[in-house]
Amino acid sequence: MLKTRYITFLLFSLPLLAYAQEEEPRKWSVNGYVKNMQTLLFFNEAFPDLQQGQLVDTFIQDNLIHNRLNFRWYPDDNWQLRADVRTRVFYGGLVQASPDYGAQIDDVNNDYFDLSAVVFNGNSWVMHTMLDRLYLQYTKDKLEVRLGRQRINWGISTVWNPNDIFNAFAFTDFDYEERPGSDALRLRYYTGFASSIELAVGAFNNFDEATFAGLWKFNQWSYDFQLLAGYTRRNIALGGGWAGNLSNAGFKGEFTYFLPTEEAVDEAFAATIGLDYSFSNSLYANLGYLYNSEGGSRASVTNLFDFELSARNLYPYRHAVFAQASYPCTPLLNSSLALIYSPVQVNALFINPTLTYSIKANWDLDLIGQITFDEEAEGYRSPLQAVFLRLKWSY
Repeated sequence: MLKTRYITFLLFSLPLLAYAQEEEPRKWSVNGYVKNMQTLLFFNEAFPDLQQGQLVDTFIQDNLIHNRLNFRWYPDDNWQLRADVRTRVFYGGLVQASPDYGAQIDDVNNDYFDLSAVVFNGNSWVMHTMLDRLYLQYTKDKLEVRLGRQRINWGISTVWNPNDIFNAFAFTDFDYEERPGSDALRLRYYTGFASSIELAVGAFNNFDEATFAGLWKFNQWSYDFQLLAGYTRRNIALGGGWAGNLSNAGFKGEFTYFLPTEEAVDEAFAATIGLDYSFSNSLYANLGYLYNSEGGSRASVTNLFDFELSARNLYPYRHAVFAQASYPCTPLLNSSLALIYSPVQVNALFINPTLTYSIKANWDLDLIGQITFDEEAEGYRSPLQAVFLRLKWSY
């Protein structure tokens, strides 16, 4: 218990270091945030309490305290060391209803190396910490070499990224802005102002689980293009993408074809296209479409939150249409509404309204909703509704 209290005190008091820096230039920096999020979950049917072996209420309240520390050290002009620590405390109904909740979250977002630890794993609350960024970077002229846990962000589109073969992410995971990382070696050489060649390989034990690829970025006809070729988990991956403008609207898209190296596995194709536009009255609109050959047509819409995510399978359904609009109601209050509809047998619909209020400098308050609908034998229904209230302090 004494050790747990010491670690908790250390992790949550380190943000004060950001304010303890002197005015003189330093070779290191510390920043981050602390968030407190209250969650209300409403189920169409009673939620199973797996610890007690019975059904509980159709309403669950859950809580999350989330602290992030971002460290940078610059020993000279060519070298940089980055280490980011993500610490979360979970408590509430989901923890109480799920056996060994700590082990469940400990398996998520880790890569080849186990850089996480369950500091405390109780029946009512869990404390988990991990290094989700830890890399050394060398930069010299046009060459950049990075080794360690990092985000290899090869995606272009806003919602779905078939080119993101190293660390795919889900749109529904809104509370992880930094997105997952990979234990990898990446080399990037800039061949021009808007062009580069990248080579990356993730750490692996056996070839079947390996991911390595090359990416070529270039600019042509006022568009940014990229071409991708590589291997990922028993699949040859070939893809590409673009970003530019159609008149005054942004126009983006990307695609990847997955050719399996095993005969028993089917080939797969994922492609997305999108348009976004900012109106003169500050209204922002975004439209997109995803074709996902690995997706189905009958799965419950609740699969949005627990399906096996990868660049080969970015969404539970074969087709998905995305629409989003955001508008600043006042200089301090911003509103947004996102919809994802899948025109498949169950007519799955995901609704995501958001209100963000800037309380003061470095303080933000968010009210976020996630509402699901699908069509089953009993008719059109909403199996899950969630409301999140999040307070964030950045330092």
